[in-house]
Amino acid sequence: MKIDLNGKTAVVTGGNTGIGRAIAQMLAQCGAQVVATYYSSQFTEFPNGAQKVVGMPLDATDSGQVDTVMAQAAETLGGAIHILVNNAGGLLARIPVTEMSDEHFHKVVDVNLSSAFYCTRAALRYMPDGGRIVNLSSLAAHDGGGHGSVIYAATKAAIIGFTRGMAKELAPRRITVNALAPGFIADTPFHNTFTPAEVQEAIVAKTPVKRGGTPEDVAYAALYLVSEMGSFVTGEVMEINGGLYFA
Repeated sequence: MKIDLNGKTAVVTGGNTGIGRAIAQMLAQCGAQVVATYYSSQFTEFPNGAQKVVGMPLDATDSGQVDTVMAQAAETLGGAIHILVNNAGGLLARIPVTEMSDEHFHKVVDVNLSSAFYCTRAALRYMPDGGRIVNLSSLAAHDGGGHGSVIYAATKAAIIGFTRGMAKELAPRRITVNALAPGFIADTPFHNTFTPAEVQEAIVAKTPVKRGGTPEDVAYAALYLVSEMGSFVTGEVMEINGGLYFA
């Protein structure tokens, strides 16, 4: 069965690099019109097959800016946002709690949790019944993450609770809300920045399938959830970790 998203529109936050870019490109290749937001990197045009992707700058931690950009995205997409992928987020830095400032704590909460709330609230103004929302959690939500990532792990655990609460709230409108919890996804800005090569190798060595994940592995899961094949799935957390952790 070929996934056909022709006539559908999508917003992917943090859609310019890594997992977000793979999701945006795959949605476009299946026919969706996509707005990919970006913040810390210069927008890079998508290759052939994904000409339907429009880039928009967005600081997803700024609720006023989120409201403005979602309105612009909806206008660009013809008035409706059928699919929202809350991918924007990050670790920011590895800092033990005993050394952590209030400022860092709140920044991590804002970039991972507040952003998902702001974007969901804003997108729902333009989302018709039967829409799809996918939130990005993490394996860290289950195992606490690596050194210096306590608050990151806590925010990704909160995303799971947010997902399940929203799934109940939006079920009467047939809007499904699910989360993806990637494990080690190689060749992404996240791990290239925060995970030394020897640690990456150690993670792969203890992963049952003996490889790191790819952004496309996560994108395939997102594609299932936003398509008709996933219409009876809501409030779920899909684990994408090569067998490293079983929920």
